[in-house]
Amino acid sequence: MKKLALELNAQKALKQYKDLLIQKRYSKNTQNTYINYFEEFLYDLQGHNPESITSEQINRYIRHLISNDSISPSKQNQIINTIKFYYERVLGRAKEHYQIDRPIKDNKLPKVISEIEVQKILNEITNIKHKCIISLLYSAGLRISELLNLKLADIDSNRNMIIVENSKGNKDRITLLSEKVLLLLRTYYKSYKPAEYLFEGLHGGKYSAKSVQNILARACKKAKLNKHVTPHMLRHSFATHLLENGTDIRYIQTLLGHNSSRTTERYTWVTKKGFENLKSPIENIEI
Repeated sequence: MKKLALELNAQKALKQYKDLLIQKRYSKNTQNTYINYFEEFLYDLQGHNPESITSEQINRYIRHLISNDSISPSKQNQIINTIKFYYERVLGRAKEHYQIDRPIKDNKLPKVISEIEVQKILNEITNIKHKCIISLLYSAGLRISELLNLKLADIDSNRNMIIVENSKGNKDRITLLSEKVLLLLRTYYKSYKPAEYLFEGLHGGKYSAKSVQNILARACKKAKLNKHVTPHMLRHSFATHLLENGTDIRYIQTLLGHNSSRTTERYTWVTKKGFENLKSPIENIEI
């Protein structure tokens, strides 16, 4: 069913919201996410001036989404941040003006695959463009959005670096450019001659995320891997394998673009490094 138009005060709030996101140079993806969530919030509280909505009404709205829409903790946090942006950044209110309950943060283990499994996946990819895409995701620890936004000028072959611009949090960083992958990229470039983006669609412009997912899914099926492997799992695996090979966690944090070392420390939970020297106490018992 088509939604009714927002009331004038809500339209004004939405315009102010959009304008500030643009002024603050938030990425397009972040802008779209924030605007969609904020617009849903305004629709749900039609009849109330956005500037006068109370923290209790906001909490009630969040609880409704949890109960009726079964939103995940991460989505709950995104929606809270969306709402906070309006009251704290657009309206300039103090952070302690209201209290929104946040979910208990999930402490889920990152999902990774082994180096052998990465090898099996790459062995099944014969198309040079597709091999470059999957190799770069893994070898540089890239997010899929970062891969798709890479331009030719971002590949610094002289210093074996990849420049990642405007990544998550509007940050720039550098990451590794493998010499093996560089050789693949040179062969790929001679065949495909991309004009602007490193990987482009059939008619130019950015390559699609869905195409990347399909490439990986087909390779995993051919490799007979009995697990669902996502592009982001290749990033997790990159970090875990670096850690297992003795790389200092501070370097891994920098390569991944994490603000906090605590985020990077999650990979210590899944590394097998040191486990080979451990024995279960049941080994000392006759069973």
